[in-house]
Amino acid sequence: MSEGSLYELVLGKVAAGAALPTARPPRASAAVVLWRRADDGQVEVLWMRRADTLAFMGGWHAFPGGGLSRHDREIAVTGEPAGVADGPADAGMPAAVVGDLDLGDAVPPGLVGCALRELFEEVGLLVATSERAGLADELERRIDGGERFAQALAGLEATLDAGRLVYAGRWLTPQLGPVRFDNRFFLLEWPADLTAQPRTVSTEVAELEWVRPAAALESWQRGDVITAPPILHLLRVLDEDGPEVGLARLRNPVEANLGPHRKIEFQPGIVLFPLLTPTLPPADRTNTYLLGCGEAVLVDPGSPYDQEIAGLLDALAAAAEQGRRVGAIWLTHHHPDHIGGVEQVREALGVPVLAHAATAERLAPLGIRVDGLLEDGQRIVLGGDPELLVRVVHTPGHARGHLCFLEERTGAVIAGDLIAGFGTIVIDPPEGDMDDYLASLERLAGLQPKTLFPSHGPTVRAAVAKLEEYVEHRLWREERILEAWRSGIREPLDLVRKVYEDVPEIAHPLAARQLQAHLDRLERAGRLTRT
Repeated sequence: MSEGSLYELVLGKVAAGAALPTARPPRASAAVVLWRRADDGQVEVLWMRRADTLAFMGGWHAFPGGGLSRHDREIAVTGEPAGVADGPADAGMPAAVVGDLDLGDAVPPGLVGCALRELFEEVGLLVATSERAGLADELERRIDGGERFAQALAGLEATLDAGRLVYAGRWLTPQLGPVRFDNRFFLLEWPADLTAQPRTVSTEVAELEWVRPAAALESWQRGDVITAPPILHLLRVLDEDGPEVGLARLRNPVEANLGPHRKIEFQPGIVLFPLLTPTLPPADRTNTYLLGCGEAVLVDPGSPYDQEIAGLLDALAAAAEQGRRVGAIWLTHHHPDHIGGVEQVREALGVPVLAHAATAERLAPLGIRVDGLLEDGQRIVLGGDPELLVRVVHTPGHARGHLCFLEERTGAVIAGDLIAGFGTIVIDPPEGDMDDYLASLERLAGLQPKTLFPSHGPTVRAAVAKLEEYVEHRLWREERILEAWRSGIREPLDLVRKVYEDVPEIAHPLAARQLQAHLDRLERAGRLTRT
């Protein structure tokens, strides 16, 4: 580790057992899968593209739904979805997903009301016991007037009809960030000859589409859309078995697992494993990626914990049975939360480790051998169906040897620590360099990627917009630093308090390193002079 690297020192303290915030329990949520039969008898489902501006799954394709609110228990609901008792609370959930959570009831109080409320708020469909003409319009007017859904429904003496729903399984979102969802899916047949049809009524919805499951899966396979594992599973089952025969597979989706992990494949050929690591809070995990649909590589096995690596190896064995075999380990950079499991995985799989030359130089004193070098502009073909063409992109700034991996067919990028799904990226001199970091962001944006797969946090769909946002934010911060400097503030901690007032005090030492990186850049540009 380099002298003066406060960032790596902080990671070391986390590894030594520094207290971390307690993770919040997953929030209960629900989604409704509308389906119908076309004239030829084939099944169609309604899915939607979520607005790009949404913090959670912005730009992704999903089904109407959302999180349980504290008022959903007040919603008047009669009946219950069919099949709830046929699916145990933990059906099909792998150990790495559940952890030590108490899963409780398969469908908790208020959740059915939540599902039907979200259906009304997002696509304008009211599933009520009354068929009174104009009821949905009256409800919408009351809500627009400021009434809560439950209050407006009660004022109209209306009741939602849960008996039309069919329970279709339960999924926990992976541990990619501080917010997780415990989601239940419900099927609802909605024939085309009904008067009321889905429409976009929420700013959260960018586009609605009735689509055959096979066509939706083809769009995903081409990389045109990004979606979550439960959506893919529902589409596959509805395509292969239909909404009646496929219910057992939907309620017990064990086939969607890889060993003790859920198979998290947001885009074809990129499988994600969020492994517990000593990393920078609020993150507590580093995303390890299995890249490839046949010939494959493993990117950043970062966990130093035996149990995490054992689970990863079990998952890789399951992936190998499906035809994805790891031929090498690739590293984005040298930081400890990215290389903690390298030696264990190398020994278990008998594969070489590849990285940038600067990363190899940094790892050598730690006794970690790099067997081959990855160079900027290098293109590597990973055979399979589909075949992946991966371009190596040198992106220094966070670390001198930092690499990103661009899958050129789909525009997906394994981004390492160039960006984060939440939190920030620390630029800590002398290893970190702000000029290099901004140039790396701009260079990657110039390659017009579509999706970013960061090392910490969830996947980002609007890739270019996110990269540009990072540049704009750093330059905005830099102008504030320059303004404060010109006003006469010189002491680093005084500058931090002035410029990073939105950053918690506990993080001020790291903010001071970011400040140093900006000051270095400003001085090189001749915009200030330090004595």
